[in-house]
Amino acid sequence: MVTHQPPIRIGVLGTHSTGKTTLLKRIQMELRGHGLTVARTGRLAKRAAAIGLPKMQHHTAASTEWIITQGIADDIAAAAQGADVVLVDRASFDALAYYHAALEYRGEHSHRLERERLRLLAATQAPKYGLLLATVLDPDVPVDQSHDYDHRYRLLVDRHVHGLLAEDGIPHQRVTSDHESQTRAIERALQLCLQEAVV
Repeated sequence: MVTHQPPIRIGVLGTHSTGKTTLLKRIQMELRGHGLTVARTGRLAKRAAAIGLPKMQHHTAASTEWIITQGIADDIAAAAQGADVVLVDRASFDALAYYHAALEYRGEHSHRLERERLRLLAATQAPKYGLLLATVLDPDVPVDQSHDYDHRYRLLVDRHVHGLLAEDGIPHQRVTSDHESQTRAIERALQLCLQEAVV
């Protein structure tokens, strides 16, 4: 088993409104309850949109690269501030899945070299995660009506998230909307962090 140098990184990825942020909040509360210093990154898509980059089904190579690289920068900043654990909301492959889903949604294809470059960029972060949690879309769970989501695009993102992880053989834990699945993910995160903290 690999022992991760501080901080321990836990990444979450998955299509929108599948409980990523709620899951991270619960993990954060548990870890802080055990005396660990926790930093959380996130809000990348909103920040990208704020500087004029497209999002959702309009994602481009540029917006994808910005989200991946900004996520890396946020992670490094959190580590520099001395956090024991960094919770990464939208791990690197998340942005790639959103981009691939956007291309499929629009019926477009990106240049092979561009696709490979972005995939390599996302892949550089995979070894840093002590744990990756991939949420699974449950179409029976109602979506917050304040969000204007395109149902087809949401399904495409879910498929691309799990497809990319499987294709690259990236270890991860699937997390469904089921309470037991959520609890298992939180327990695994807690076990990892407490175990690494005493190594």
